[in-house]
This record gives sequence, structure tokens and C-alpha cells, in this order.
Amino acid sequence: MEKFTKKRVFAGLFLLFLLNYGVAVYWSMEPDIMDVSQLVALSQEEAKEEGKTAVVGYTTTTTLITVAETLLNKPGGYLVNDVTPPSIFMDNMPNWELGVLEQVRDLSLIMRKDFSRSQSQSIEDKDLVKAQPKFNIDSQSWNLPSAEKEYGEAIAALRSYRTRLADPAQTDAQFYARADNLVSWLKEVQNRLGSLSQGLSSSVGRHSLNVGLAGETGAEQSTYAPEEKLIKTPWLKIDDVFYRSRGATWALLHFMKAVEVDFKGVLEKKNATVSLRQIIRELEETQQTVWSPMILNGSGFGVMANHSLVMANYISRSNAAVQDLIELLGKG
Repeated sequence: MEKFTKKRVFAGLFLLFLLNYGVAVYWSMEPDIMDVSQLVALSQEEAKEEGKTAVVGYTTTTTLITVAETLLNKPGGYLVNDVTPPSIFMDNMPNWELGVLEQVRDLSLIMRKDFSRSQSQSIEDKDLVKAQPKFNIDSQSWNLPSAEKEYGEAIAALRSYRTRLADPAQTDAQFYARADNLVSWLKEVQNRLGSLSQGLSSSVGRHSLNVGLAGETGAEQSTYAPEEKLIKTPWLKIDDVFYRSRGATWALLHFMKAVEVDFKGVLEKKNATVSLRQIIRELEETQQTVWSPMILNGSGFGVMANHSLVMANYISRSNAAVQDLIELLGKG
């Protein structure tokens, strides 16, 4: 009888393991690339039903809302702050979410301090003032308040801003599609891409020279740093860095497509549309299917592939294209 009971317990545990594994695999499926034009078309229909029209900034706001909603509504919902199985044992999708969240935070900040303001002395938009801080709650907060609740309220504030933006009677809501505003966001993007590229390249370990004070003899830094140091991502963190980069580039891809619509006039005037499309092309390459069941970490020219270095290549090329675009927009 005791032996029979043990078998049932082991069978039950095995079935529970299979169930959790199946759920984890399903929840780890990355969202597809969305059609930004289709998203905008649907939201424009909603605006028309409310007696409003889509204006400059409508596409970018709609895309930001949709990307943020994806964090909450995809299979499994928001997983970063989960404390129960199977999500507590998952790391790929939570890191993907963190990459998306970084881009959402950056764009919401730029919308608050640049896109929605005519000059540095102008008043901040009341809805964006609510939305931006709520996106910056601790991503692992799960209670009082939960991250999901705060993100949901941020999305609601963005929806309110979009409604006011499309209402001709409410002139206090604005979106200024100017070259200097676009450059402000692109510089944030450039910093993020540079950091992601460095993190991915460190998967194989590399010796780096300290160039923090290069180019200025009088420059100083707070504490001593050696002239050369070894930078290497810990083996257990390699897939975390990869999926965080993949999430960031997924979100950024959609934002770039939205910017192409809202800043169309600026880009055409500067003859910079093709430069933005080159960025989009490189970002699309980062979303290719990963056929391996795990992220491989072969040496640079070794027999085994290194997925991190492949991703770093596309991100570095995107970063170079962003720099080219910034220079084009800065020209008269």
C-alpha cells in the first residue's frame, strides 16, 4: 500500500512538472512584430467614432500605448514580478520584458520633456506628467502597488493624452515634430544601443582600455580605474543579456516605424528618411527566429555559434545608423 502511494505521489509530481514546463514554454513565446500602420488605422477609426481626427503625434502615442499593453496582455501577462511557479523559474521572457520596459520608459520621458513641449520654459502636459513616473515603478513590485497596476494607470493617462491631442478644442495637448526633439530621443536610443552592444560583446570576454578621460588633459574621475581590464559576462547571465537586448530592439523597432510617420516632414526636408529606414532594417534582423533551444556562446571564430555576437553586430550597425541620422538632422 505504501509503495503504491509513493508511485502516485511521484506520478503526480511528474505531471505537475510537465504542466508547469508546458506553461513556461507557452509563456516564453515572444510577441510577433506588429503592423504599426494597422494599429494606427484601428485607433483612427476609434477617434472618428468619438468625433476626433488623427494628428501629428497620434501614431507615436498609439504605438507606445500598444507596446506597453503588450507587456500586460501577452500570454502569461507581466512576469518580471511573479513569485509563483512556473514564472519564478523563468528568466528569458522576464528579461525580454525588461528590455521592452526600458524603451517604454525612455520614450515616455522624451514625450513628457520634449515632444509635448514647445520650449524649455513651457508647461508639461498634465497626462504625461502622470504617465511617465508610473512607468518607473520598481519592475519587481508585486503588491501595494503592483507594477501591473501602475503600468495600467500610465497607459490610461497616455490614452487621455491621445484623446486630447486629437481634439481640436483642446489646444493644450500638443506634439511637436521638430528635428531637435527627434534628436533628443535618438541620443537616448544611441546610449541604450551602445550599452546593449557592449553587454552582448562581453559574452566571450575582452580586454578593454580605459578611455573615460581620453581627449581632455584636465579631465578627472571620482575613483581610480586601471588602464586595462577584462570585461566578461558571467556564463549564467549570457541568455539574460541576449533576451533583454531582444526585447529592447523589438520595442524600438515599433517606435522607429511610428517616428517615420509622425516626423515625415522633418525627415523628408533633411533627406533622412532612408537613414531611418536603414535603422529599421537592422532592427528587423535582430528579431529573426532563434532556432537553437538555448543561447550558444561559442568563441569569436570558434566552431560553435555565438548568438550574442550576432545580435551585437546588428545592434552596433543600428547604432551607427542612428549616429548618421543624428548628424543629418543637425545639419541646416
